[in-house]
Amino acid sequence: MAVSAIQLGQLWKLNETGDTWLVTKIYSEAFSSYAMLRKVGGAEADVRRVKVDRGGDGVSLPGYTIAQEAEAF
Repeated sequence: MAVSAIQLGQLWKLNETGDTWLVTKIYSEAFSSYAMLRKVGGAEADVRRVKVDRGGDGVSLPGYTIAQEAEAF
């Protein structure tokens, strides 16, 4: 599912397991953007770096679905 922008503090669900992940950092490298995700209720080692997909309808994280009803903060 695409949103207009990925922001710090957003919650995303991992499609495989249904675990909830929190966006803790967003950064760019060359021509790509990445989001750092931390598992909610997980250990310090539960951190992932996910490449942001850009499309005509917005941006998304492959393998994840936004867990919040509204994307407005």
